[in-house]
Amino acid sequence: MTEASAEILNARILVVDDNQTNVVLLKKLLQGSGYTNVEGISDSREVKAMYERQPYDLVLLDIRMPHYDGFEIIGQLKSIPSELTPNVMILTAQTDQETKLKALDLGAKDFLHKPFDRLEVLTRIRNMIEVHILHRELRGQNEELEAKVRERTFEIEETRLEVVRSLGRAAEYKDNETGMHVVRMSKISKLLADLIGMSKADSQLLLHASPMHDVGKIGIPDHVLLKPGKLDDEEWEIMKRHAGMGSEILGSHTSPLMEMARQVAITHHEKWDGSGYPKGLAGEKIPLVGRITALADVFDALTSERPYKKAWTVDEAMTYISEQSGKHFDPSLVVIFVENIEAICKIREQYRDTFETEAAE
Repeated sequence: MTEASAEILNARILVVDDNQTNVVLLKKLLQGSGYTNVEGISDSREVKAMYERQPYDLVLLDIRMPHYDGFEIIGQLKSIPSELTPNVMILTAQTDQETKLKALDLGAKDFLHKPFDRLEVLTRIRNMIEVHILHRELRGQNEELEAKVRERTFEIEETRLEVVRSLGRAAEYKDNETGMHVVRMSKISKLLADLIGMSKADSQLLLHASPMHDVGKIGIPDHVLLKPGKLDDEEWEIMKRHAGMGSEILGSHTSPLMEMARQVAITHHEKWDGSGYPKGLAGEKIPLVGRITALADVFDALTSERPYKKAWTVDEAMTYISEQSGKHFDPSLVVIFVENIEAICKIREQYRDTFETEAAE
């Protein structure tokens, strides 16, 4: 016996007929032909509960029965959550077209006419079970393929995110040896996005896109980027180019993540009053992600120690941010920021720079 034949003969079969003689006849016929898992009942009220305990591979179902007729039973079976639709073969002495069409329309797959012909019964049942098993196997293969696709998609997304993080860190390491600034400001950005009601998907995108806000610094010469003192006018013009450079590095993509990252890179130095750069955008013409990132970036930069400057206290930074409400920053965002400063400070503490942690120890 082949593996396929064994699977067919082990199929779960339920015979439902109010005539007990028909139930016994079909059970004996099937068992005598090698089927090992055949059950039979004459009370239609038991069918749904039996099927719910474990779905059958084939239900041989009479039409005319007390309590529930075959049409009602099909409806009950279809209402049970299942990966595959019930595999139903109708047992009937009726040959009228109306009965057949109604049964087929409800979901029956085939008919056996009474009185039964032995060869026809066995052939039709075997064919129906074989098709059902193939459908089940195909569904299993599809689910396996879908799982592999999900796994591969996850791997690709993780790779993309790692590239994103690496780009952000590459820029940050040029003037911050730990690179923790991008971690803190991205988490503060996400917190603000959540607090103002941005969708979960978009706030998650911002978490991953905001670390690339200064990726254009890669193109800024070290003598400008790392200058310990104040930049002169010419140097400042060079420094300001990093916003446009970041946009060019990130390019134009269909990926929502990369598009948001490009938007953040080119707008996070714009100011609410229009005095920012590179385009001098003002108010709500500045994309929301740029306004959020600007606030998170400035706060963390002010309160972080650098080789060329001391860290401001949180109170000093908050005073500056309040003063810049409506000038540098979106006033509505400043209100949310001030109201949630404790949560923001927790992020600062959780992701402190390495040299600050070592100094504290």
